[in-house]
Amino acid sequence: MNKRKYLNRIADSIISKKLASSGAVLVEGPKWCGKSTTCIQQAKSKVFLQNPMTRDQDIALAYNDPAYFLNREPPFLIDEWQEAPILWDAIRYEIDKRGEFGQFILTGSATPIDEKKKEEIRHSGIGRISRIRMGTMSLFESNDSNGAVSLASMFKGENIAAICDKNLIDYAFLLCRGGWPTSIVPNKEVALEQVINYVDELVSSDFIKAGGPARSEHRVRKLLASYSRHISTPATRSLLIKDMTLGSTETFDEKTFSSYFSILRSLFIFEELEAWNPNIRTKARVQTSPIRHFTDPSIAAAILGLGPKDLMNDFKSFGLYFESLCIRDLRIYSEALNGKVFHYRDSNGLEADAVIHLRNVIMLFVK
Repeated sequence: MNKRKYLNRIADSIISKKLASSGAVLVEGPKWCGKSTTCIQQAKSKVFLQNPMTRDQDIALAYNDPAYFLNREPPFLIDEWQEAPILWDAIRYEIDKRGEFGQFILTGSATPIDEKKKEEIRHSGIGRISRIRMGTMSLFESNDSNGAVSLASMFKGENIAAICDKNLIDYAFLLCRGGWPTSIVPNKEVALEQVINYVDELVSSDFIKAGGPARSEHRVRKLLASYSRHISTPATRSLLIKDMTLGSTETFDEKTFSSYFSILRSLFIFEELEAWNPNIRTKARVQTSPIRHFTDPSIAAAILGLGPKDLMNDFKSFGLYFESLCIRDLRIYSEALNGKVFHYRDSNGLEADAVIHLRNVIMLFVK
């Protein structure tokens, strides 16, 4: 079988730029989004801490002789570094000792939430380790967009009009398929199956491993389903809890909800859109609630068992999912410009689904 061709990612240039100005780069994001494959493109040596064949040996070496473990040709990729949190401080020390940029690349699909693991990390890594949040593929990266308009050009006032070559059923499929690299295949049925497999693995394995055996698979599915029904909305936690328990005798208190929510956030499942506050003198009250989004809207479709035809038969839901898809891609494109995406809503009724804020204080409002 031929090896699948690597599809270039926008993160490629970001990682390269960070390596040229930092001792190490940490690439974080959900499992299966392509972090390892992307980082391999620039690594000269590598180790995979979740490889069952070598995991125990590698982790034992990392704890017993971190200096020896890190003595590889740079950039040295350490995949799923959180399996051995002691490496964080060792890398920081090694960067100071070497005094050179581009030494290490770290990837992580979970952040250490166990208190014992947190204790192994004593320093922040500021000034030594740059962070990049990597998600699934944008439509341009998966070759589902013609790229006729670029965000950089829009900020310059150039090339701001183009003809879309997709129709509604195309977008319904792309929403359900998502931007998972393994789903970028010609067979549509196979493509749609990938995110279903991801969600099943997330709920039955990754969530339980991160939160412990006391966590309920049934409850996390209810939380994810409630979140999915409120995608692209500013639903409060109390509203999500109410939705989870509607028509049921089961209870779900704030403390339990927060615990489950924190675990899912540590696995990079949620990517909420924060509010933008222009800090302008006005009597209008700016709404600060985040807008609920997954790292990829396909997760919501899979949780609720929705396919492309279901979205075509429910245009209200289609619109909310499409908004989330746009936010996903805008985040990817804006990061390449050192920008961030926010939303804006105030008490006067002014609303923008996306506010793109670059470091040079240029803003773009997308309604």
